[in-house]
Amino acid sequence: MEFEKFVLFNVYFPNGGRGPERVKYKLDFYAALFQRAEEVRKTKKNIIICGDYNTAHKEIDLARPKENQKTSGFLAEERAWIDKIVEMNYIDIFREYNKEPEQYTYWDQITRARERNVGWRIDYFFISKEARDLVTHATIHPGIMGSDHCPIELELKL
Repeated sequence: MEFEKFVLFNVYFPNGGRGPERVKYKLDFYAALFQRAEEVRKTKKNIIICGDYNTAHKEIDLARPKENQKTSGFLAEERAWIDKIVEMNYIDIFREYNKEPEQYTYWDQITRARERNVGWRIDYFFISKEARDLVTHATIHPGIMGSDHCPIELELKL
């Protein structure tokens, strides 16, 4: 959606959990999306890309990083793509406001992981560096139930 001061991409990224061909598809999707975002960014528009990225970026972003290094969603090649996004001057804006561990947005329902807060932070707002002045706060709402994910919120001053 295009607004006066920014363009919002609200995206569900593919899950790579069904094998190497799905991981490749997921990474190709990242490349295509960010190519498009960069085209829009060149028009001097601020960019906000939110959604379920299906990747935990850093060890702090999941409860059990050691056990999940070979699991899609925390594979080295998936995490490298998030590094690339940061290198393109996009900001994981939640981490600007909250650097604490155990801040998750997804919990497996089958294992009742939410009750134990054994989760993953895979839902993000990445904003272009130029959009930083628009943001006043970003937060996660783990207490809001209804899904295996919780809502994430971005407050803007317009």
